[in-house]
Amino acid sequence: MEGKATAIPEEPEPDPVLSLKPMGFSWETLDPFLFCVHHEDKFPQGNDELGPAVSLKGRHLGDDFIIKDGWRMYHGKKVPGFPGHPHRGFETITVVRQGIVDHADSMGASGRYGEGDVQWMTAGGGVQHSEMFPLLRKDEENPMELFQIWLNLPKKNKMVKPHFKMLWGSTIPKPVHSDGNGKHTEVEVIAGTLLGHTAPAPPPDSWAADPANAVAVFNLRMEPGAVFTLPQAGAGVNRSLYFYTGNQITLAGKVVEKYHSAVVNAAVDMDIRNTGDDEARILVLQGKPIGELVIQYGPFVMNTKEEIQQAFDDYHATKFGGWPWKRYDQVHDRNLGRFARHADGTLEEGV
Repeated sequence: MEGKATAIPEEPEPDPVLSLKPMGFSWETLDPFLFCVHHEDKFPQGNDELGPAVSLKGRHLGDDFIIKDGWRMYHGKKVPGFPGHPHRGFETITVVRQGIVDHADSMGASGRYGEGDVQWMTAGGGVQHSEMFPLLRKDEENPMELFQIWLNLPKKNKMVKPHFKMLWGSTIPKPVHSDGNGKHTEVEVIAGTLLGHTAPAPPPDSWAADPANAVAVFNLRMEPGAVFTLPQAGAGVNRSLYFYTGNQITLAGKVVEKYHSAVVNAAVDMDIRNTGDDEARILVLQGKPIGELVIQYGPFVMNTKEEIQQAFDDYHATKFGGWPWKRYDQVHDRNLGRFARHADGTLEEGV
């Protein structure tokens, strides 16, 4: 007597959208990223000191993170921004969509960048730097929008020599994809490769410097009704999408409301559709995890508690080179354009 073959049920395809959650001031990230924050401030006209030409009464100066009249002073007391502070063990990627940032650091380097520029700074073994937001225009408002992304360094690179690299706005690829209905999606390729376009090289000691780590930072701008397929990045890659401007999108058919993030399966293509009636903007962070223990205390990110204590001891002893500037909230001359002066004296003009 012959037995009947038993059909083995097929396993359901895994959901390409792994999780959805609302975003706050700082955004949750996955290894190899540590942190992402979206600053958006409608700064008023500037005064002679490059600060707000309005009263600062009622603000908790030095720690002003509550939006009042559409903007914040952060840790600045005269000029908005972040006066000199230390870092060790990771990298900062500062993506300025609108507005200007003045940089100064303990290595003697300085710069002014913005309006589409990106600064990629490797803190490595230790650096102090300031990030101030000078209000250059006295006759009109000075809106600011930027992302700051913290990318971890692997243990072997935690103590490399600090330095920064500028990715000037005109050098960052911005390919435009047209879907079958003629709707457009512009993709700013800040790190990684997409649509045949490769971003400027990151700093040499970065986790992103090895293409095998699949690190990418993309910023998507989608017309209403546009459809875009984000190509798969392979197994073992973490990928997060942050929907920060617009009304509504769908990811693989799943509805995502404004100011929500999604962790998605990077091993499959991801269909993104702007189902809202406004332009949609989406930040994408992806990369293979470093997979090492992360111990973070404030501005230091290491692998053990002992290394964190050593970071504090070193900073107290050396100030990571001191502070060669007249003020901790260093700003540059109003009339200067975009530039980067590196610690070795090399000068770049913004392009």
